[in-house]
Amino acid sequence: MIDDTRAAAPERTPARDTGAMLLAAAGLAAAFGAASCCALPLLLGSLGLGTAWLATVAWFAAPHRLALLAIAIICLGSVGAVLLWRRRRMAACAPGAACGSPVVTALLTSVLSLGAVLVLLGFMFA
Repeated sequence: MIDDTRAAAPERTPARDTGAMLLAAAGLAAAFGAASCCALPLLLGSLGLGTAWLATVAWFAAPHRLALLAIAIICLGSVGAVLLWRRRRMAACAPGAACGSPVVTALLTSVLSLGAVLVLLGFMFA
């Protein structure tokens, strides 16, 4: 009798991938809060999109904009990007493992890039 318990169990994301995703999401949220005061309404308004919904976010985030920028830089730059760089540099990766998944790498790269743009916009209007 063959035991196929590993095939039936759902595949889990390793802790380092979960940590990288959480740091990228936290950095993106902090960068969004920092840019919601002036940069995002100006950018979205120039594209013809409504920005009235950003007033509430800006009202809460404006007093803490420098702290949000610092959190975004720490999460995105020093921790999220380093984890992504280490992830790409892994030479020995088992086929089918999470480190070999291009979807997770592409998602992390796009979230980190969007967060970096929002941080730059937040600094322009800080």
